Amino acid sequence: MTSSPSNLRGMLSMLLAVASFALMDAALKVLTPFYPPMQVAALRGLSSLPLVALWVLIDGGPRQILQVRWSLHLLRGLLSIVMLSSFAYALRSLPLAETYSLFFIAPLIITALAALVLREHVDWRGWSAIVAGFCGTLIVLRPSGAGVLTLAGLAVLVSASGYAVSAIAVRVLGRSDTTQAMVFWLLSMTSVFAGAIAWHDWIALRPEHWLVLVGLGLSGAIGQYAITDAFRRAPASRIAPLEYTALIWGIILDRVLWNTLPDAITLTGAAVIITSGLYLLRRERIRSEVEHP
Repeated sequence: MTSSPSNLRGMLSMLLAVASFALMDAALKVLTPFYPPMQVAALRGLSSLPLVALWVLIDGGPRQILQVRWSLHLLRGLLSIVMLSSFAYALRSLPLAETYSLFFIAPLIITALAALVLREHVDWRGWSAIVAGFCGTLIVLRPSGAGVLTLAGLAVLVSASGYAVSAIAVRVLGRSDTTQAMVFWLLSMTSVFAGAIAWHDWIALRPEHWLVLVGLGLSGAIGQYAITDAFRRAPASRIAPLEYTALIWGIILDRVLWNTLPDAITLTGAAVIITSGLYLLRRERIRSEVEHP
């Protein structure tokens, strides 16, 4: 876990995961103007589920997805619907870079929830970093022209909060269930639940979107595999900061596909959030080294 080759492989896998998820989000943004948010959430799950099912069969077999903690998987499935539909709604009007800037608050919410729910220790410096990160979100939300009450901006925060609660559930599930089971049931429940809700207003896919859907499935599956490999091979404190490279991909994709760029205020707010997150990661790494020299 701590060897240099393993750390390097983990870092490269994380970079691949971030790039893949950025492409996945770009595909979602392409689809959001044409389909309801709940249908987009269902398409996200359905497009990657066949590839993930193949992964389960090859790596561990189907038995691993049957003996699981169903209550927590159900919770994550419901949270996934909220998270994806909110994210899809936000992508209708927000550029990728601004959406990512707001979503970067998720690691800070995870730290706060870990302290409140899992009783993990967070000192006053950690809480100060969390507060600073939330101030950064206010900076990012301000350029919209309607302050912090814009529906798209709040939708991103709802999505980030759902992601954070799901991550806490993963910490508990990781003690008993396999990664394959967690990924399979997350996508399965997302597909079924979101599909059932969206069925009444389901819109037939346009022919020009089938290729986008294939790209959505491939990028989502590759990203999920890569991020799993990353956390398997390297400590979280080493690879988690690489998640912030998503902002670079967001800026590039915004420019190439939609001819937009984030303004200085958005980048300033993103810098505050990222700095707060990196500070928390650094303190966690120092604490782990002290406890486990």
